[in-house]
Amino acid sequence: MVETVFSIKLIHYLILSMILFFIGALGVVISKNVIKILIFLEIMVTAVNINFVAVASFLENVSVSGYVFVLFYTAIGAVEISVALVIFYLMFRKKKSLNIESYKELKG
Repeated sequence: MVETVFSIKLIHYLILSMILFFIGALGVVISKNVIKILIFLEIMVTAVNINFVAVASFLENVSVSGYVFVLFYTAIGAVEISVALVIFYLMFRKKKSLNIESYKELKG
């Protein structure tokens, strides 16, 4: 009885990552602060990483590839964060604001 109550299946991880991804997507659409947008993008990346690890853990025919994807994706995410923070810092130095509405002239 205890095993059936506390057993976590693949679907639980997929639902968790789906909820995290939708929270991140909603935050990106609604937020006007560039730092908040960056945080919500990282929540979306975390949701994708949860999917990769869950599928790699629960499926026998996918051995290590899910973990390797997460490793590379995390490294790319770290580079993305560092580049984005530098860009945001330079934008803040020019406009003295982190509100995305201040940067309308950047639209092409």
